[in-house]
Amino acid sequence: MNITLLRRFVAVASEDLHFPRAAKTLDIPLASLYTSIDKLEVEVGHPLFTRNKAGWTLTPAGKLLLIEAKHQIAHAPAPAAKQVAPAGGKAKASKGKGRAPVVKGEPKPFKKRQGR
Repeated sequence: MNITLLRRFVAVASEDLHFPRAAKTLDIPLASLYTSIDKLEVEVGHPLFTRNKAGWTLTPAGKLLLIEAKHQIAHAPAPAAKQVAPAGGKAKASKGKGRAPVVKGEPKPFKKRQGR
């Protein structure tokens, strides 16, 4: 099983079965968390959560998977640190430059004059 899916499942189960709070803790979009849980349910072959009037509850299959998931996460290597994009400046318009590709060894493309 994918360790990332298991980490997300355990986060939801440990956050009192509260999906938005778990998504905020994991720093991922809520839709991504729902998709991950759906993928894990398909992989397991059983639903892991049920919804009732009181809120979300773990199914028996979910309780068994929670124990196994915690065990696998404890024995898995630490996740890689998130890559931070380098700080860049504001994107600027090219004002017509770069429309034709420059080919090495050939003259630059002809720049047309603006009509009057």
